[in-house]
Amino acid sequence: MLLPTVTNAICLAPIRPYVPSDPVAEAAYADLIKADFETYFREAQAYFRCVDEERARTFVEAGAVSESYAKFLREVNR
Repeated sequence: MLLPTVTNAICLAPIRPYVPSDPVAEAAYADLIKADFETYFREAQAYFRCVDEERARTFVEAGAVSESYAKFLREVNR
């Protein structure tokens, strides 16, 4: 029987920053918009790291599951 060893990570993609189409609003909120872009890029990097780590974990897990399946098939086909 296979027991779960690791919970899958939930990698959440960042939310794209909103930029108003009104030049007056852009100017009025320029500092907030810049901060939103900086937050976006920081969160995008964290997202990429999460996806890379989850891919690596799943690759290892798939190898272990493949070995378990092969063992199962050998036992069933005796």
